Amino acid sequence: MEVNDGLAEHVVENRRWWDGDAENWVAGGERNWAQAEPTWGMWDIPQAELPLLPDDMAGLDAVELGCGTGYISAWMRRRGASVTGLDNSEAQLRTARRLAADHGLDITWLHGNAEAVPRPDRSFDFAISEYGAVLWCDPYRWVTEAHRLLRPGGRLVTLSMSSLAHACMPVDGSIPCSDTMQRPYFGMHRFDWREAVEEPGGIEFNLTVSDWFRLFKDTGFAVDDFIEVQAPKRGNEVRYFATADWSNDHPSEQVWMLTKR
Repeated sequence: MEVNDGLAEHVVENRRWWDGDAENWVAGGERNWAQAEPTWGMWDIPQAELPLLPDDMAGLDAVELGCGTGYISAWMRRRGASVTGLDNSEAQLRTARRLAADHGLDITWLHGNAEAVPRPDRSFDFAISEYGAVLWCDPYRWVTEAHRLLRPGGRLVTLSMSSLAHACMPVDGSIPCSDTMQRPYFGMHRFDWREAVEEPGGIEFNLTVSDWFRLFKDTGFAVDDFIEVQAPKRGNEVRYFATADWSNDHPSEQVWMLTKR
């Protein structure tokens, strides 16, 4: 469904949702900007254990698709890359701009939709999305756009909810994930949380693992690695959508590492 200004319904809804929720991510953004080394995902896996960024990015043009408060963009800039951070939420970008000034980092910030990035073909060598475009954009649109933006041999890295986690998420939007399937696995694509019983709002996307593989292949990406992330410890603590126990027994998150053919 398209809305009057030409943006897809999910783009408009997710902009509304993230503009309204941006203040809740300021403290986390400040903390991550201050980190010397990256940690990844909901369980803060150290870069040494989950190396999603090259150690040396000197000379690379990099883009973060759905940058939020921009801390991954900061990590890439400190590794030597020229960085562009794009986000659908102007409120999130205000935090990113302030923190970039506070830390003295030169980063280009774009307010826009990762399904239609205002940059020429082959503008970047490296693209990354941690809970950005990979979760909040339609994969059949943003993956093609990421491929367009990358130069031949360029790399795309994503980290987001696992396909299994979405299949086990209660249909009413309650938290945490169930130990049983809550919806059919096959055919998953769009998850509308505007009437969720907890934190109503936003439209997410995910695919089955086989559909992700097929999409990447058909788009022109080679899959270098696929990683299912395990929580490092057990416990009843809930982070975002799953307990530590659930995430120690099941993959709560998944990583794709790709190269443009």
